[in-house]
Amino acid sequence: MTTTAVPENYRNAVVAHIMVDGAADAIDFYARAFGAEELFRLDAPDGRIVHAEVRIQGSTIMLGDAEGPLFRAPTAIGGTTVGLHVFVDDVDALARRAAAAGAEVLQPPADQFHGDRTTMVKDPYGHVWIFLTHLEDLTPDEVARRARERFL
Repeated sequence: MTTTAVPENYRNAVVAHIMVDGAADAIDFYARAFGAEELFRLDAPDGRIVHAEVRIQGSTIMLGDAEGPLFRAPTAIGGTTVGLHVFVDDVDALARRAAAAGAEVLQPPADQFHGDRTTMVKDPYGHVWIFLTHLEDLTPDEVARRARERFL
């Protein structure tokens, strides 16, 4: 077996490593809401999750229980500073599934000027997820033109 410096599932990506209060419950929620598949879990002796990885339609997300002053969950700080973007095959179906599992739909599925259909949901752990289904290939100039038409 050949070892590569960058594993294929991390190639060409920044891998989000999110912190939550209740990582085991979050993994179960992500499976129900987003169809996440658990890849790996490292439990601490006290039952917390030190590190876990899940895959959502090909995108790998790392997570663990929040600990100490350096890593805090969004619920502990009153919100989050990032949005987690994941491309999926059917954004409408995922939005319905996520809502049924208890996610808060912040933006229902809608076609966007940038050529994607998107929805935005907030999970019970305070993270905001933007799910997208790609509809059309556009040049940067076309995206910019559409953005100007929409926002100006």
